[in-house]
Parts: sequence; C-alpha cells; structure tokens
Amino acid sequence: MKKLRAQVIKYAKKLNITNLSTLRSGNVSLRAKEKNINGFYITPSGTKYSSLKPKDIIFVSLNGRFDKKKGKPSSEWRFHQDIYVNKKDAKAIVHAHSTCATAVSTHSKTIPAFHYMVGVAGGYDIKCAKYATFGTRNLSKNILSALKNRSACLISNHGQIAFGKNLDNAFELAQEVENICHQYINALRIGKPKTLSKKEMKIVLEKMKNYKKG
Repeated sequence: MKKLRAQVIKYAKKLNITNLSTLRSGNVSLRAKEKNINGFYITPSGTKYSSLKPKDIIFVSLNGRFDKKKGKPSSEWRFHQDIYVNKKDAKAIVHAHSTCATAVSTHSKTIPAFHYMVGVAGGYDIKCAKYATFGTRNLSKNILSALKNRSACLISNHGQIAFGKNLDNAFELAQEVENICHQYINALRIGKPKTLSKKEMKIVLEKMKNYKKG
C-alpha cells in the first residue's frame, strides 16, 4: 500500500515538475485494493503536491466511500471512480489542466486527425467532453461519453484526462495529448489543416496496436 501511495505522489509531483499542471491543479489516481475492498488511491483536495506524504493519499472504494478522518480526496474523485468502474483496462488516471489542452478545450473542439498521432488516444480523433461543473456526476457522464473507445479526452473549459495500464503509461499519454494540442493550435494559425481519412487512420490505429504489443 505504501508503495502504491508513493507512486501517486511521484506522478503528482511530475505534474508540477513537467508543467503539465501547476501547484494543486489536476489530480492522479491508481487502482488498488485495501482490506479486500476494490478502489483507488487518489491525491487529496487542496494540498500542494510538493508537500505530499504517503498518509495524505486517500483510498476511495469503487462504491465511492472513504474515511473522512483521513482527509478529503480530490474534488474530482467522482470521475476517477466512474472511469474505474466502467473501464476495466484503466489501472491509473492522470488529469491535468495543461496549457494547450485547456486552451483547445475552451472551444469545445474535438481534435481531428490533422496528425496521425491523435491515434494515441485510441480513435480517429480526440473528443472533448461537454462542460459540467467540476466534481459533479454530470461531468463524469460527459467524460465517459467522450472516452468511448478512447483512453484520453479533453474536458470543455477545464483540461484533459488520460488513463492507462499504469501511471507511467497514463502520464505519457497525457503528455502526448498536450503536445498534440500544441501542434493543433499552431496548425490552426496557418489555416484549416488537412485531416487524414478514416481509412488511413484505421491503418494507423492497427499499426499502433501492434507497436504497443512489441
């Protein structure tokens, strides 16, 4: 348990170190089991990541229960819960208010296949979840809809979220999404970029699947 808590802290600090999210913004979680209860460890609410200690990391069950005496989980714990319940392949989640992803999200834009790397999220494009107040079940529903057949999405007027088989995988995907958004913003400065066909993206996705296996 302590090792898993340490992993959450490591990647929460990486949010700050890499400027993917500053100070207290964004959150990190890892699927876990405590006392034979399935759930996840998640960063706490309102704590600077630079000062996190293992005892600060909160365990939340898949039923949404946590020990209030041990602190409050991130205000966004609900969408972490819903992703873990609905996405069996989600083992770790990284949510970031990264600069470029947030900028694109304020336009509620789905990122089209202007570059084949949009396929890293698992589909022909990267969806943008509809806006809802942070920490609400409505936001969870919108995110799950945008994550259909995807492992990452933008969140309108908010940021981005990515999940993976471990925290390293989820964090790397969040970095890829941020880079894609940066490239997309620059492409739009020139004009409307050419997009790849679904036929081509189908080939790309198959190649990516085999690349990940290798």
